[in-house]
Amino acid sequence: MSKLRLSPKEILSLLPHRYPFLLVDRVEEIDPERAYIRAIKNVTHNEPFFEGHFPGNPIMPGVLMVEAMAQTGGLYIKAVMEDTRDKLFVFAGIDKARFRRPVLPGDTLVIEAEGFKRRGHIIKSFARVSVEGKVAAEAEITAAMLEEEDA
Repeated sequence: MSKLRLSPKEILSLLPHRYPFLLVDRVEEIDPERAYIRAIKNVTHNEPFFEGHFPGNPIMPGVLMVEAMAQTGGLYIKAVMEDTRDKLFVFAGIDKARFRRPVLPGDTLVIEAEGFKRRGHIIKSFARVSVEGKVAAEAEITAAMLEEEDA
């Protein structure tokens, strides 16, 4: 499989998330040989979370940066691991999360995830969010694939 890109329409076909909770705008690269994905989220002034976080000093919540990393990982899993396309994934763990700089309206997030390791219904990866080449957040993400009776 060669390097892939995903359009917004393809993202919607792979993820169950929708506005205002879809946090990936496009996927610029998927490299199955390196177990790597790079996605983009354009953070606009009218994001619904800025209304309350924080009025007069808007900062993207860290938990939403983690969610963007998880969604990016989910896109890798569903694009590369064909047997997962009809499965639902949920968080099973977030380890070593670090938040290094605030994300502000107007920032473009570059979301990268790599090192996907699968053991049964559990998939682990490492992800980071950067803005203008500077790391804003990073974490080890563990996802669990739900069976139909669990969903």
